Amino acid sequence: MTTITRNARLSRGARTEFIGRHFGVLSITVVFAVLFVFFSARADAFLTAENLVNIARQIAPTVVVAMGMTYVITTGAIDLSVGSVVGLSAASLALFAKTGNPIVALLLTLLIGGVIGAINGALTAYGRLQSFIVTLAALTAVRGIALLITQGYSTPIDSTVLLPLGNGKLLGLYTPTWIAIAIVVVAWYVFTRTRFGRYVTAVGSNAESLRRSGVDIRRIQMAVLVITGVLAAGAGIIVATRLGSGSSNSGTAFELEVITAVVLGGTSLMGGRGSIIGSAIGALTLGIISNGLVLLKVDVYWVPIVQGIILIVAIFLNSKLFARLVRSRR
Repeated sequence: MTTITRNARLSRGARTEFIGRHFGVLSITVVFAVLFVFFSARADAFLTAENLVNIARQIAPTVVVAMGMTYVITTGAIDLSVGSVVGLSAASLALFAKTGNPIVALLLTLLIGGVIGAINGALTAYGRLQSFIVTLAALTAVRGIALLITQGYSTPIDSTVLLPLGNGKLLGLYTPTWIAIAIVVVAWYVFTRTRFGRYVTAVGSNAESLRRSGVDIRRIQMAVLVITGVLAAGAGIIVATRLGSGSSNSGTAFELEVITAVVLGGTSLMGGRGSIIGSAIGALTLGIISNGLVLLKVDVYWVPIVQGIILIVAIFLNSKLFARLVRSRR
């Protein structure tokens, strides 16, 4: 074997290894690029600066919660309660802001998300219940609490401290966009550069080996659900301050959008493989789909239908094509 042939084979092997390691991010990036070009060509208003800035603002809550959901799904669990937590948090923030200090209102709202996440985590990790069942029950119960405390009515927010969180602008971008960017950066660093991030992946890929090495995997399983609860509360704050009111109906079907974004980004529903950047791009992809369809004057009711179809296709690609790629590498 000549040196040139050997180097060529090594190069092909390196490319295959790179594609396999970043398959999820690469695939959703291609989809994002194709859709971006399509809507740019078909909708005149799509490529305007104002529209792109608004897309980034509108998709911020999804990006924020998708970061936590990436951790949860990577461990092999799932959290279906995030939409209801968004609704309860939005309503709670408005009620707290009417009766007290706005900073205290923010902290109490985030605390509510953390408590719900802790309950989900305790029942899942220590109670050994399926996360699907636990968070499905929480989805219903938390939404019910939100409706109970508001009686189904929206509560206006007029705090000059809180409203800039949803409507403020810095360097041409809205505050929610900057919040989402900051959380993506932190989530990426923790996921890829810290021991906790490695443990999250290990819990999903080989929990027993991690347990035998002396790591309490229950603490990891609980921690990721607490993180997601806090981030869902943060998303509720963003939604409430952007709209100027807190409604118990906020976040309806939000969990579908978040899970779709995460799966589109290459995170395996079986656990053990996740991508923070992929989840962020997945959320942006859903954002431009919703925005592009509206600009093309497609009936708004088609948006959730399209998202459901995308989720099915994403799961198929996730489970079939990636598995085939892994086999080919072996």
